[in-house]
This record gives sequence, C-alpha cells and structure tokens, in this order.
Amino acid sequence: MIRINLLPFRVARKKENIRRQISVFFLLIILTIVALFWYTLVMNKQILTITEQTKQVNFQILQYKEKADRVARIKKDLKVLEEKLEIVSSLKKQRKEQLILFDGMTDLIVPDRMWLESFQINENIVTIKGIAFDNPTIADFMEKLENSLFFNKVDLKTAKIKIFKDGVMLKSFELRCSKKKSEEKKQKKSK
Repeated sequence: MIRINLLPFRVARKKENIRRQISVFFLLIILTIVALFWYTLVMNKQILTITEQTKQVNFQILQYKEKADRVARIKKDLKVLEEKLEIVSSLKKQRKEQLILFDGMTDLIVPDRMWLESFQINENIVTIKGIAFDNPTIADFMEKLENSLFFNKVDLKTAKIKIFKDGVMLKSFELRCSKKKSEEKKQKKSK
C-alpha cells in the first residue's frame, strides 16, 4: 500500500489560513483608519461651514441691530415730536381763549384807580396781581370779575400796603379766580 503523507499540506493550509486571517485583520484595521479619517474630514468640513454660517448670521444680527436701534431712535424722536405738536395745538387752542380773556380784562379794570402787574393763567385758575389806590377799588374790581362772563369765583389772596416813591402808599393785591367753562359762558350770555 502506498502511503501518502498529507501532513505538509495540512501545515501549509494552516499557515495559509493564518496569513489570510492576519491580512484580513490588517486590511480591516487599515479600512477602519481610512473610514475614521474620512469621517473626521467630513465632520471638520461641516464644522467649518457651520462656523462660517454663524459668522454670517452674527454679522447680519449686528447690521439689523444697528437698524433696529435707528428705528428705536426714530420712534423716540417721533414720540417727542408728537408731544411737541400736541403742546403746540393745545397752545393754539388756549391762545384764542386767553386773548379773549385778556381783552375782556380791559373792560373790568377800574379806570385810573388800579393797574395790573401780572396775569397768570393755569388750567382753570387765573392769578391776577395788581396795585390799587384803596380797598374799595379792589372790591369793585372783584365784583366786576364775579359778574363777568369769564370767572365763577374770585378770592382775594393777599392785600398789602406798598410804599412807592415820595411816600405814596398804595394797595398791592393778588386775586385767584376760577375760570368758567364754555357751557356756563353760553348760559350766562343767553340770560
């Protein structure tokens, strides 16, 4: 019988299998390293694009913030301007009323017996300061004011003796009057 020794083929096959497994192992390691390197490159590229987009967005935010600040300043200036226009329109309305009131005061003054020093008008209160020869002149003036179309109530706030040049003594007075509303004026005119 012929005997064939198959042992060297088995050893050679085992060596071949071991070489194949080692080469597959190293090939897998190399492929893993290549895959990780590629993944790192892709991630770096995404990070760079996101960073660039963030910079652009921040730049746009700064531009829009400047515009928003400008708009806020313009709104503030517009509000101030509207307030000023409101004041001007209220002054125009009051100017006519005050002119009529001041013009009417010339008829109420006791001629050659008194003089007005100041005339101050607030919302519904008029403060009149003046100089008169005596108390009856002040009383006549107050009575004329109460009977006028302009005032409801007239109060004497102060009345003091004031000495002028050459020892002339006159009465300095201050009156506080409440203005009538336009409806009350119309009712009084109709009577």
